[in-house]
Amino acid sequence: MFFGLRFDFRNPDLGGVSTADRYAAALEMVEWADRLGGMTVAVSEHHGSDDGYLPSPLVMLSAMAARTTNVRFMVAALITSFYDPIRLAEDLVVLDNISRGRVDLVLGSGYVPSEFEMYGVPSSERAARLKETLQTLQAAFTGEPFEYRGRTVRVTPAPDRAGGPGLMLGGSSEVAARRAARLGVGFIPVSAEVWEFYRDEVQQLGGADPGESIVGENYTLALFDDVERGWEQLGPYFLHETNAYGAWQQESNAHAPFHVAADVDELRARGTHRIVTPDEFIVEMKAAPFPFQIFHPMCGGIPPELAWQSLRLYEHEVLPAFAAE
Repeated sequence: MFFGLRFDFRNPDLGGVSTADRYAAALEMVEWADRLGGMTVAVSEHHGSDDGYLPSPLVMLSAMAARTTNVRFMVAALITSFYDPIRLAEDLVVLDNISRGRVDLVLGSGYVPSEFEMYGVPSSERAARLKETLQTLQAAFTGEPFEYRGRTVRVTPAPDRAGGPGLMLGGSSEVAARRAARLGVGFIPVSAEVWEFYRDEVQQLGGADPGESIVGENYTLALFDDVERGWEQLGPYFLHETNAYGAWQQESNAHAPFHVAADVDELRARGTHRIVTPDEFIVEMKAAPFPFQIFHPMCGGIPPELAWQSLRLYEHEVLPAFAAE
């Protein structure tokens, strides 16, 4: 049984938790995951969000990396439109050394209009900024001098990991998928349908078939001994997450898996958020070809004490069922 964690640090008022306490809880959860053999921890970024969505993923990962040894980290996604590429490269090589090479990046161009207004960046520059940032990071991570906007620069120190953090592109559209193929990097799609555009473009360019999408069904899962009680306690937070993302999607007309829901019952019927008992989860995972689950323990602002209940059920009831396998 394999698992990972993800955090976005939404902290709406309904959670009743300070941002500092939420950050502290996440660091404890990452240490817990590292101790129990967690494979990955993912964070993401947005800006100017009313609920405090994490705006600075690299600072957060530095804190997480300093308190762990084995778990790998991913930013999914880092919004390249809002960074100076050279300064970003410097921050990343420092993070790579702190983590001893345990960080990978999914680069995105951003989609929320209010964020581009906040940074004073025209949204029409998204694709160009993404390409420049990708190529700058690739050059910077060699540790050698390279040409940047007409001048020779060199980013020091060198990364701990040869070649620096892994770089991929993410996206939810055909344009994004084909762009990743043309730039010669991996791609993390929102859905398997989008992946097929990447796969097609890679082969049209003469590359080997990258195969089926590694991205499966996208849902958030929590463990609870009493499923109905779980929905009573966690449902409002799931609804907050869905509707906050849905509002961004409506604002931008982006292709995304989140759509505004009228209430918890409607959201529950969609299947994008699931609550199951430990026994039900064990059955599912034992039937899976690769038993792996990403947990989003503080989804939508779930208070840490509630989040820990789900994680402790995983530790004490699920993991032992796989210990002898």
